Amino acid sequence: MKKLVLLGTVVMGLAACSQGEAPADKPVALDSETSKLGYAMGMDVGASLGRMGANVDADAFVEAFRASLAKGEMRMNSEEAAEVTQTFFQKKQQEKQAKAAASGAANKSAGVEFLAANKQKDGITTTPSGLQYELLRSSGGARPVITDTVKVHYRGTLIDGTEFDSSYARDKPATFPLKGVIPGWTEGLQLMSVGSKYRLFVPSELAYGESGAGAKIGPNAALIFEVELLEIVKK
Repeated sequence: MKKLVLLGTVVMGLAACSQGEAPADKPVALDSETSKLGYAMGMDVGASLGRMGANVDADAFVEAFRASLAKGEMRMNSEEAAEVTQTFFQKKQQEKQAKAAASGAANKSAGVEFLAANKQKDGITTTPSGLQYELLRSSGGARPVITDTVKVHYRGTLIDGTEFDSSYARDKPATFPLKGVIPGWTEGLQLMSVGSKYRLFVPSELAYGESGAGAKIGPNAALIFEVELLEIVKK
């Protein structure tokens, strides 16, 4: 509904800036502040409708817009229009939920299969929680406890190798409290000593679970992290 309100605000803005004249048959000359603003807002409305997947009849849109500007007779009342838009958004929400459920099921199956095979490889250790790790570089430094804050370098990928985050790429280590990260990191970092480097294989339930995170981490996605423990930050 927020998107609908935004579109309504844009349309009202157009109404305030327009003189109510019928659109010309040829392209409008963008030679004034009002024409440029109108074109820019039209681009924004069109792009917003496209992102929502709204299959809008442009002729019907323009007819209603012109009638509204002219305060003419509308062919729908406000209740009918609200019902149409509400039905549209409900349908889109249902489609989104169905898509997320299908994606989550596929990700869960792929993650379970991957971790089951990975578990059999040499050098892989599995903890009681299901977290798997591989020691890439050992050290004799101190180990953090759950109340500590740590500084690390890391690279995170999906099980297909797609990178979704990297402190190396930013050339800036990350600092965070162990209580403030995903369970797989809270557990995994406490296994490490300062100066060591591990590869963590994190089941979805120890990562972001059904919600996923951002554009790249889908629901129920298992994740892989290469992590270097650089420092236990002094309080």
